[in-house]
Amino acid sequence: MDFRIMGLDAPILTALQHLADLPEDAEKTFNAPTRTYVRDAKAMAATPADVKEYPNSYVFVIDMPGLKSGDIKVQVEDDNVLVISGERKREDEKEGAKYVRMERRVGKFMRKFSLPENANVEAISAVCQDGVLTVNVEKLPPPQPKKPKTIEVKIA
Repeated sequence: MDFRIMGLDAPILTALQHLADLPEDAEKTFNAPTRTYVRDAKAMAATPADVKEYPNSYVFVIDMPGLKSGDIKVQVEDDNVLVISGERKREDEKEGAKYVRMERRVGKFMRKFSLPENANVEAISAVCQDGVLTVNVEKLPPPQPKKPKTIEVKIA
């Protein structure tokens, strides 16, 4: 439909016509973020963490009150990305009870951390105690300096 034929030539109508004429896969051409990306970004923004470095390890500390160990997942992706994720679910409402105020966060949470080269991804441990998750990533020992190789000189 051409709005100019009807005597309407407003810029907004022209823009709407342009959008209406877009192909079905136009969303991909605008580089719009996917729903998964938006959900993950919100989950990461709402999951604060402390990261500490010790002489022999890195320690990640995240508050997770009220969660059981089965609600928390700790993984390593791409050999150097530590991913901590899970979900806090809303409590089942008891008969006759209704929320007057709901301030505690429910839903998915996630954090991703790029691990340094000296992180030993084979030696990671995670403990959740008193609502605090502590993930310990041991460091690899520093590489030994290479000793010079002596080559025997022969007389020809």
